[in-house]
This record gives sequence, structure tokens and C-alpha cells, in this order.
Amino acid sequence: MRLCINIDHVATLRQARGGSQPDPVAASQICEFAGADGIVCHLREDRRHINDRDLRLLRETVKTRLDLEMAATREIVAIALATKPELATLVPERRQELTTEGGLDVVAGRSHLRDVVLQLKEGGIEVSLFIDPLPGQIEAAAEIKADKIEIHTGAYADARTDRERKSLLHDIKGAAQMAARLGLGVNAGHGLNYQNILPMKEIREIEEVSIGHAVIVRALFVGMERAVREMVALTRR
Repeated sequence: MRLCINIDHVATLRQARGGSQPDPVAASQICEFAGADGIVCHLREDRRHINDRDLRLLRETVKTRLDLEMAATREIVAIALATKPELATLVPERRQELTTEGGLDVVAGRSHLRDVVLQLKEGGIEVSLFIDPLPGQIEAAAEIKADKIEIHTGAYADARTDRERKSLLHDIKGAAQMAARLGLGVNAGHGLNYQNILPMKEIREIEEVSIGHAVIVRALFVGMERAVREMVALTRR
């Protein structure tokens, strides 16, 4: 299982003070040195954390894979086409939310998303859709020719009981298997940490996970390199 590190929260800490530190670009270099398989960043429309300068420098410096999380808007699509990340992950975006709160509704937005997926793929960029583990959404993702899905694992991460957690894990496994049968690559992410990642790596269809907040929090106590190395060790099969 590949591990990609989301560095948004490094930028969030920088923005809290309004200065230039900590630098998410420098953080990405440490993550790669520590064994991460890719770097994830979300260029939001309001630029609340990652900004255009960050993205430009990340594209110049990331040696593994750059995954740009993005809303399917004209402005951000144009930036993606100019930047050329290896992967563009389309996500829903609301200005009031603290973090992405749910999966993309591919069924409702099928027509628009089909056009965006086509534009990005014609630009040489792989496309993933961040969706809840629901059969209808997976079928719609395959129908509009996405390359991958990223299963939203937030509900699983927030589960309060073992019974609920096992039920949600079962749903994620079923979604991953269905997506694989339809020819979609399968990633997963949101709320994953050093404990709940362990059952996830038993789902063979999940090729890659995106983890950010838990690693950045751990890094506050043990340093970024060690925090990433520990997560790398947990995700390796």
C-alpha cells in the first residue's frame, strides 16, 4: 500500500501567524526523504492554506508523485492543466467547512464532472474522484471515465464503537472490490491515523492512502521525518 502525505496542515499552521514558516514545500521534501510515496495538497478556491506559490514550488521539487486535490471549477482546472500534477483528485468544497466533510456527488454532477475529467485526462493528468463508499457513486465514477476513486474514510475514522467501525470497514471493502471490478484504481483517505490504518491495509484493492492531520500532529512531538517513517512502516504490506 502506497502512502501519500497531505501537507495542507503545515500551511494551515503558517497561515495562523501570517508569515512564511513553516514552509509546506520544505515539509514535502522531508516526507519524501522519510519514504512517502507521494505528496498531496489541496488548492482551495479561497487559498486558506496552500497557495499558488506553494503549488508552483511543489511541482518543481516533488520527486515522487504530486496529487492535487481540487474543486471542479474553471479557475482551478486551468491551474491544474498548467501545473501538471501526476494526479488530480476532485473533491467537494464548501467555504464554511474546516475540512472536506463528505464525498463528491458524482451522480448529481455527472454531466459537469464528465467534462472536467475529460479536460484533465486530455492534459495528461490522471483523475481520481473523492467519493463515499456507495455503489451508485462508484458506478457513476466509472461511467464518466475517471481513472480512480478515493474512498472517503471519514465515517470509519469517526466511529465510536467496534461494531460500527467493523460495519463501516465492511462497506469500504465492498466499495473497493466493486471499484476494482469496474476497472477503477482505488485510493482511500480522510481521518486515517496510526491506529485505524491497520485494518485498512488488509483490503487488498486499496492501492494508496492519503494521510495528513495525524502525521502532522505526531510530527509536533517526534519530528516530521520520524512521524512519516512510522506511518510508512504501518502501511507497508
